[in-house]
Amino acid sequence: MAANRSATADRRARIEEMRRAEQARERRNRFLTIGVSAVVVLSLVGFGGYVLNKESEKKEQKEAVAKAPIKDEKSWDAKKLGRNHVTTAVTYEMKPPVGGDHHQVWQNCDGDVYKAPVAEVNAVHSLEHGAVWVTYNKKAPEAEVKKLAEKVGKTPYSLMSPVDDQAGAIMLSAWGKQVTVDSATDPRVDAFFTKYVQGPQTPEPGAACTGGIGQ
Repeated sequence: MAANRSATADRRARIEEMRRAEQARERRNRFLTIGVSAVVVLSLVGFGGYVLNKESEKKEQKEAVAKAPIKDEKSWDAKKLGRNHVTTAVTYEMKPPVGGDHHQVWQNCDGDVYKAPVAEVNAVHSLEHGAVWVTYNKKAPEAEVKKLAEKVGKTPYSLMSPVDDQAGAIMLSAWGKQVTVDSATDPRVDAFFTKYVQGPQTPEPGAACTGGIGQ
C-alpha cells in the first residue's frame, strides 16, 4: 500500500515536472517570437526611415539646384514673350528661340531626338509646355552629341535637334531661358534639366508633349 502511494507520488511529481518544463518551453518560444518580431519591426522602421531620409535628401538637393543660378544663363522677360497661335512665319529675336508666338501644334518632346532641323514655330510651342530643347551645330563633337541624345531619350518633356546657324556648339533652351555649354558633362546641363523640365517658367505645365509633330 505504501509502495503504491509512493509510485503514485512519483508519477505526479514527474507529470508536474514535465508540465513545468512544457510551460518553460512555451515561455521561451513566446519570448523568442516576440524578440524576432521586434527585430523585424525595428529593421523595417529603420529601413523606412533610411528611405525617407534619402528621399528627403534628394528633394532638398533638387530644390537647392532649382534655386541656384546657372552660370552664364540668359533670361528673357516671360511676360514679353508672345504666346499667340499663328499660321504664318515668325521672326524670333534669339537663336534658337526661347518663346514667342508659335504654331498651334507642338513638336513632340517626349524624349524625342531629331536628326534633322525642326520648325522653330513648333519647337517654341513645346517650350510653352515645359520642355527643354537641346540644340547643336557642326562644331559640337560627335561624342558629346551622342551623350546628350542619350540623356534626352531618357527624359520626358525634352527634345533635341540640330540648329546649324546657332552661335554656340551646344545650347539648351527653355521658355525664357537659355545657356550655352561645350560638353554633355558640363554640370550646367544637369542643372538646366533639373530646373526647367516642367519648371516654374512653364506657361502651360502638364500640357502634352506627345500627339504633335514628329519626324
